Amino acid sequence: MAGLYFEQFEIGRKFVHEIRRTVTDMDNMLFSSLTYNPAAIHIDHAYAATTEFGKPLMNSLFTLGLVIGLSVQDTTFGTTVANLGMSETVFPKPVFAGDTIRAETEVKELRPSKSRPGQGIVTFEHIGLNQRDEVILRTMRAALMMSKPA
Repeated sequence: MAGLYFEQFEIGRKFVHEIRRTVTDMDNMLFSSLTYNPAAIHIDHAYAATTEFGKPLMNSLFTLGLVIGLSVQDTTFGTTVANLGMSETVFPKPVFAGDTIRAETEVKELRPSKSRPGQGIVTFEHIGLNQRDEVILRTMRAALMMSKPA
């Protein structure tokens, strides 16, 4: 399904996204390296073994990007102008290599753009869940969306 235009969204509409992804240690190492994040909790297995988790945590910004990415095909693919921001982002459970992540999205707010005719702002609540259906991420995301062509 291609992304939806601003007018095609309805407050309260929920999406249970089909695409899931198992995260790997390489995802964590590569993302941490590409973003210059040298935190030992993500990239040093010996150090991580001494922590309460006993193994490396997946980089939380990778998790955020993945959960939003899992939503794109059903919601914003080809119809987003820009992300305007995220708020109320929480990570209630840790994510580790080997976890399989899935996403659900609910449309929370809609409003036409005041400064950009032909566009509107959609506020999404994205929820990431692991293979045990535990919430691993919750975030509110405001996206500037294209209106349906005339």
